[in-house]
Amino acid sequence: MKKIKNIFIEGPIDPAFVAESIAKHTVKTSIGGHSIFLGQVREDKINDKKVESIEFTAYQEMASEKAHEIREEIITKYGLTCAHIYHSLGNIKVGEICLFVFTSAPHRKEAINACDEMVDRIKKEVPLWGKEILEDKSHSWKENKQ
Repeated sequence: MKKIKNIFIEGPIDPAFVAESIAKHTVKTSIGGHSIFLGQVREDKINDKKVESIEFTAYQEMASEKAHEIREEIITKYGLTCAHIYHSLGNIKVGEICLFVFTSAPHRKEAINACDEMVDRIKKEVPLWGKEILEDKSHSWKENKQ
């Protein structure tokens, strides 16, 4: 059994981290395509108040286990070379990256389809919570939408 990786990063996901992750894959010469999803905190309005940030929390051990399960199933289903999931914890401001999903396969379609399914399953199945912090410092619990 593979070691279960902690998928969480405290704070926003730095674009340099995304670039470094891509660069590390140049040695994997069986890869023909990558697909990347970057989730960014959006400035929604709730009751005419702007969202300033989202405070992400999770039951980390359970969430990492579920993410691992999803990752392993999708690697097998699509014949991926590799797949990675990273999610922010803490207060993430509008415009910052909070989710990074990266899939790699011998062919692009498998990488794209796997990435899309992985994001959908993370949003549905992984125990993560987001509290939207509004401009007046009130808050609203975020609902995951497809």
